[in-house]
Amino acid sequence: MQEKQNNNTAYTAIGIVSFITISFLVWLIYFKTPHQATGDWVEQLPAINALLNSISFVLLCSGYVFIKKGLRSLHIKSMIAATISSFLFVASYITYHHFHGDTKFLAEGPIKYIYFTILITHIVLSIPLVPLVLTTLYHAYAENFSSHKKLAKITFPIWVYISVTGVLIYLILNNFNV
Repeated sequence: MQEKQNNNTAYTAIGIVSFITISFLVWLIYFKTPHQATGDWVEQLPAINALLNSISFVLLCSGYVFIKKGLRSLHIKSMIAATISSFLFVASYITYHHFHGDTKFLAEGPIKYIYFTILITHIVLSIPLVPLVLTTLYHAYAENFSSHKKLAKITFPIWVYISVTGVLIYLILNNFNV
């Protein structure tokens, strides 16, 4: 009974945090007028974001390999580091969009369709990723490894996809959007 009550409390908190986070990001990207910053540092943030996504990808894959090899301690360290890298990405992403706003994609031809397919799937899958990551981490912390493993099988591929497509979006924007 106590475990169920703890889970319900955790799920409620995760739901609230996820809703607030996703709502804030939607407002920030689609409705807020950018607050223009002075200096070139804002223009460096997309590269930092791509780097953080790359780091998350490497750490996620390392954590996966570690758990498959039974190296639980290294798995935990990798997944905590992947979470921190993703958190830093979100902070940098918010900062960039606060000062710069949305980046318009102006390229034409097949790359336009490739870009928007990647972007749309990236956005759609990033929405459930927030509660999935938080819930998966909660079950690991609560040592409910059965639920953790079930959720990780869903969370891991989505998190990897989001990390990889985040880098692809950056590369396409910086190589075709002239």
